[in-house]
Amino acid sequence: MKRIIRDRKVRQFHQAKWDEPVIFELHRSGERGVIPPGTEAAVATEVGCAEDRIPASMRRSTAPALPEIGQAKVLRHYLRLSQETLGSDLNVEIGQGTCTMKYIPRINEMLIRNPRMTELHPFQDVDSVQGMLQIFYNLDLAMREISGMDAFSFQPSSGTQALLAMASIVRAYHDARGEGGQRDEIITTIFSHPSQAATAAVKGYKIITLHPDEDGFPDLEKLKNAVSERTAGFVVANPEDTGIYNHRIREFTDVVHAAGGICYYDQANANGLLGITRAKEAGFDMCFFNLHKTFAAPHMCGGPATGALGVTEELKPFLPGPLVDLDANGRYVLKEQGASSIGKVRSFHGVAQTVLRAYAWIMSLGAEGLKDVAQIAVLNNNYLYHKILQIRGASAPYIKGRRLEQVRYSWKQLSDETGVTTEDITRRMCDFGLHYWTSHHPYIVPQPFTLEPTESYSKEDLDEYIQALEHISNEAYTQPEIVKSAPHSSTVHRNDESSLDDPKQWCITWRAYLKKTEPKLQEQK
Repeated sequence: MKRIIRDRKVRQFHQAKWDEPVIFELHRSGERGVIPPGTEAAVATEVGCAEDRIPASMRRSTAPALPEIGQAKVLRHYLRLSQETLGSDLNVEIGQGTCTMKYIPRINEMLIRNPRMTELHPFQDVDSVQGMLQIFYNLDLAMREISGMDAFSFQPSSGTQALLAMASIVRAYHDARGEGGQRDEIITTIFSHPSQAATAAVKGYKIITLHPDEDGFPDLEKLKNAVSERTAGFVVANPEDTGIYNHRIREFTDVVHAAGGICYYDQANANGLLGITRAKEAGFDMCFFNLHKTFAAPHMCGGPATGALGVTEELKPFLPGPLVDLDANGRYVLKEQGASSIGKVRSFHGVAQTVLRAYAWIMSLGAEGLKDVAQIAVLNNNYLYHKILQIRGASAPYIKGRRLEQVRYSWKQLSDETGVTTEDITRRMCDFGLHYWTSHHPYIVPQPFTLEPTESYSKEDLDEYIQALEHISNEAYTQPEIVKSAPHSSTVHRNDESSLDDPKQWCITWRAYLKKTEPKLQEQK
């Protein structure tokens, strides 16, 4: 039989589509998946009524409105939803710019599914979890080496929560020095993650945003003009979400320190830095890494992830606790922080499964392996960068030829010439089983798309992604309606996003949805 040679890598793809209702709409009173046996009479006599053990003030007046569904129906529901979902196990996931979605070693997934991990409980006596506490402790030591910091907390469950914790530490530090009322400004940059400004604002700070110079670097002169006796801190990503690395970053931190401010570092985009540069040498007082990005653990939609928060010795007393320590007898203990601590930013002291995954990944690679990760991530990104700039209608604003682990590209030329937008291309990419991300709002780069190939993907993977973009570019110039009317073979549909800026139209939960829709239904009747 003659072998068929594929001459291009653009895959035909058709995803399952189910007209699947929300699980609450599947509710049928009386349906059950499992009917547990009743309590034995002798046990009931001995124990009594469980509800009587709950204080009256804590008892519900009505049962929770949970859906009642048969077992087979539940299975069908979630399997159908899974068929409508793409992820890094199914497709080339380089379209998750700034989110560092990469391959997660499946042996590490097996580790965290071991009953000795799944049955851990944070209230266990420390003597029964010495092995897991040792992993927390050793990961702390590894992260210190990677960053140059002096102590780490793994309590934050996301990068944004780590940023909030760092803004809290800035507040506590200046309050302790009697300057909390005076220092009320945080400086950041427009191409850093929006969470940097948002979390500082939550702590009551006024936000000063630096815009880039003509090459895309944060403007040092603007920083010098911005700092004052009111400066509490400076928070920045480096590289920023454009992929541009600020090689003068030490000058920035020196300027802020001279004004009495604290410098803290968003290292979510750290895939291109491991083993090459560290937060300490760049002059930062704090930094965080996303274990669920750079260190090969799942993202988990903001939790249970981990934003590993590291600080210098001077700021260690302010860290959230407890921290894992080793006592004089070689026993691992949970050491509570003192009165200077900002307190907990979430329950307990970290997600053990995420910590184990990251620790296993670091130990399997070693110091040289981590450096290889950074070098391959940069190599992959620059290969992608070179190829995409050859696609008709694509560009990459700002400085040329100096990008690190990702790039924020632009389809402005293509959009001006064809009317096809980056959102149209987002939906068309779904027809080839590929994901693609635009950027944070507001769109400072016009018609943006942000790609981050990481070290996980081969040249063949990158070529498949590049050819899909080339294919769509050709469609935009020859048959633009195909792109504008996409998707054609995916579950993704065209959303009316006009309600996104109106909280009155948001329905975060099923209960909120019912509250907002039932009055309208009554009016219609």
